[in-house]
Amino acid sequence: MKMKNGFPKRQWLLLILLVLIAAGSGLTRVFLSLPVENPANDRQIIFTGNIIGALQRIADFFLDGILFSKEKKMYNKLTPEEERIIIHKGTEPPFSGKYDKHFEKGAYTCRRCGAELFESSSKFKSECGWPSFDDQIGQSVKRLPDADGVRTEILCAKCDAHLGHVFLGEKYTSKNTRHCVNSVSMDFVPPQKQKNQKAIFASGCFWGTEYHFKNAPGVISTTVGYTGGKLDNPTYKQVCTDRTGHAEAVEVVFDPAKTTYQKLAKLFFETHDFTQLNRQGPDIGIQYRSAIFFLDKQQQKVAQRLVGELKKKGFDVKTRVVPAKIFWPAELYHQDYYQKTGKTPYCHVYKKIF
Repeated sequence: MKMKNGFPKRQWLLLILLVLIAAGSGLTRVFLSLPVENPANDRQIIFTGNIIGALQRIADFFLDGILFSKEKKMYNKLTPEEERIIIHKGTEPPFSGKYDKHFEKGAYTCRRCGAELFESSSKFKSECGWPSFDDQIGQSVKRLPDADGVRTEILCAKCDAHLGHVFLGEKYTSKNTRHCVNSVSMDFVPPQKQKNQKAIFASGCFWGTEYHFKNAPGVISTTVGYTGGKLDNPTYKQVCTDRTGHAEAVEVVFDPAKTTYQKLAKLFFETHDFTQLNRQGPDIGIQYRSAIFFLDKQQQKVAQRLVGELKKKGFDVKTRVVPAKIFWPAELYHQDYYQKTGKTPYCHVYKKIF
């Protein structure tokens, strides 16, 4: 019998399990058919029961082998130092990690299981000695009270790998959150190799835009913010002066295996009045303009094709299709506004068009 990773190959395992099940079933039928009044049969029953128990333990051994082998394949092999931090919740020395001063575009993934954890756009300079992020991708990171009783630990939501700690209220960024992460706990994936994709849409007040995208199938996360203007890191008050050139927009992170950019673009058109110029309902100003900020040529083609279809249907489309610029996340109180308040949009209503 050939062995693989310390266990029999799958076809042999299946054959062994079938034999054990058949043997156990046969002995069980014998066990049930014996009359209990005969003392000799009592001994046979005890003997049969022991055999069945032994067979079950053997079967459990092989099943445990299958599960252990499968689990090993799920996770990446770790070095002793990675195990110290990721499994045993250690900490790397400050300013020693390879991602501390790393600011390339892409995504940071879990070193253990490969799940995408943080977008490069959420990384900022905190000078604390460890990579810092003010947001996570969707629900990829979970929080637990730390063993020290003071801090809050952060772990990969998929495999429970230790990442570091999260700190609130430091006011480094508008989101007022710092995920302090060990470089050892992460890998980096450039944009072309990322599993998840992004899209940026502007359709008036970003509260309403986010409301519809957040509930769309395949969407992992949404962030409201400002883009398309000339002022770095603008505040809501500055954008409202109508002098920054920024539009209120939503950055959507989605899984291309569950939805498509075209579906999201259609939802964008079907949830606002794209025939209005620099306004949406009672909200007036260039910050409320209708715009699609494309991130690559494929997104540009999709957006322009949909605009063409709408014009053929007789709509006077005011939506601009323009290259994406830096997306600046808005203040924390703007994020998930309708989810927090329990209200619904006042000028974003779904209407099927396509």
